Amino acid sequence: MKLYIAEKPSLGRAIADALPKPHKKHDGYIEVANGDCVSWCIGHLLEQAEPDDYDERFKKWQFEHLPIVPEQWQLKAKTKTRKQLSVLKKLIKQATQLVHAGDPDREGQLLVDQVIEHANISKTKKQQTQRLLISDLNLAAVKKSLTVMRANSEFIPLSVSALARSRADWLFGMNLTRAYTLAGQKAGFGNVLSVGRVQTPILGLVVNRDNEIANFSSKPFYEVLAHLVTAENQSFTAKWHPSKACEPYQDEEGRVLNKALAENVASRIQQQQAQLTAIQQKQKKQSAPLPYNLSALQIDAAKAFAMPAQNVLDICQVLYERHKLITYPRSDNRYLPKDHHGDAASIFNAITTNGGQSAELVAAADAKQRSKCFNDAKVAAHHAIVPTAKQLKAVTLASDELKIYQLICRHYLIQFYPDYIYNETKAEVTIAGGLFKAHAKQDVSLGFKLLMGKSELKDDATLPPLTKGMPLFCTQGEVVEKHTSPPAHFTDATLLAAMTGISRYVQDPDIKKILKDTDGLGTEATRAGILELLFKRRFLTREGKSIKATETGMALISVLPQGLATPDLTAKWESSLGGIAQQQMSYQQFLQPLIADLSGFVQQAAACDSHVFAKLPKTAPKKRFAKRGQKTAFKKSYYKKSSVSH
Repeated sequence: MKLYIAEKPSLGRAIADALPKPHKKHDGYIEVANGDCVSWCIGHLLEQAEPDDYDERFKKWQFEHLPIVPEQWQLKAKTKTRKQLSVLKKLIKQATQLVHAGDPDREGQLLVDQVIEHANISKTKKQQTQRLLISDLNLAAVKKSLTVMRANSEFIPLSVSALARSRADWLFGMNLTRAYTLAGQKAGFGNVLSVGRVQTPILGLVVNRDNEIANFSSKPFYEVLAHLVTAENQSFTAKWHPSKACEPYQDEEGRVLNKALAENVASRIQQQQAQLTAIQQKQKKQSAPLPYNLSALQIDAAKAFAMPAQNVLDICQVLYERHKLITYPRSDNRYLPKDHHGDAASIFNAITTNGGQSAELVAAADAKQRSKCFNDAKVAAHHAIVPTAKQLKAVTLASDELKIYQLICRHYLIQFYPDYIYNETKAEVTIAGGLFKAHAKQDVSLGFKLLMGKSELKDDATLPPLTKGMPLFCTQGEVVEKHTSPPAHFTDATLLAAMTGISRYVQDPDIKKILKDTDGLGTEATRAGILELLFKRRFLTREGKSIKATETGMALISVLPQGLATPDLTAKWESSLGGIAQQQMSYQQFLQPLIADLSGFVQQAAACDSHVFAKLPKTAPKKRFAKRGQKTAFKKSYYKKSSVSH
């Protein structure tokens, strides 16, 4: 008997639909006509053991117990899904062939691998396990995936990477949450202060931004504009670019801070002859952006609809599992396999039928065109999020579901549109020995931008016909006073962008260089959940579209060592986890230095100046404990959540 183990029931049903009929539905699994069975996990059936599972002494939170580092790691069955775990273990032992059908990411790989390992089967059966990768739940796509299964052993490094992440999160979440909660208690603060490998640096980003805004002092700076005319009396404007000699009067961004200098330049160029010393005219092309991965979709949805990241993920899961209108949504990839190109025509029909884009825009797409997104070498375990060929019949999408579906359809369709083409002109003018520059851009063909909301050709700026060496005349030099402005508060879109492009916030140049090619803080599947947890734990709050740190969040970051409050350390870990998945680093090479760092962080927590917590509320805003004895239980459950993936 062949047993297919899916990550969740919806995927299990989709696999069963592609297998021989008739089917017999049993409690927790489906038996198909040839005797094979399909069963499923319900998310994680196993979870990390609690500290007091290792030693009863750890029930009481005390500094002398820290850091808690298990010698032999333990997993235990989750209470709510214990019955399904029993069903799976029985089927695994009965099966002659296992097929791992977890979601196509590192978490999905580990989730099913752990259940197989927990069943304690023979080494031979384990080695013969196959891997089924499914990104599209529609029948034709599932049948196709069933014909190209791979050996599950190929994915061991991915599973080890997920295991290392899980244990790292446990170590940091459990130990540092206890450490800083105990530090807070010394000052009379009664709430849990959770600290996590990823959540805390994200909180640090927000706190640092808020402090930067609060401490910002606006300063004036000055630009000089030259108003020029040609011999034919055609006018245009060019902006002064200061020479190296002016650097002492500029800030780090090259802005001139000295008004007298700017006024002197303006007076010197007034009513002066000028010459066009350089002219560059080019026709340029811009290709369509790649199809979405989850983070890119969440960022665009936040910009377009002010939609929180978790909402976007939840909607994507509905579009994927219930409606089967999109491919696997928790993807970090933005490319498609070359053979996916052959599905374009049928996907176009589905987009039109389902209202993904207007019939006119779909008709203008060229199904024969092949964009750079169709690249087998760039596709990993999963590919970009794109529409499927499924056509809705009686079902109508909810408003927010339609918005997200339309975004995904748009980014798929533009792969079949021509490039955006424009003319760009750059001119350099010399006046009284000073350099001035002018720039103009003119649309030639909108191409894919027709789908991006740009409906007509236009010029961003205009320049008259210009040739190198032509004489010009400066009629006026104008000083424009501007003021520096503070950075904006984070929003859902910009905070997600910060998490994915974390290298911009890392100080160490070597780490910055490494991180430019990595996926940033967290994973596609966890980023939305991490943000939501920071809100639930009252470390962050929303004010309109702005995301700000609370007093509690700011107090916690103020006492943390820099290694925990900045992205540098956890970003290095994310890079290392990728290295484990690529077999460039071992599990032990990752975990041993981490444990050494952890000991130092615990000592710093014990010695921290905790008086900042004395100013915070002594109890939570809501009544949480009906009885005195419930406090310990609350801490345990709250704390368990804090260590899952953050």
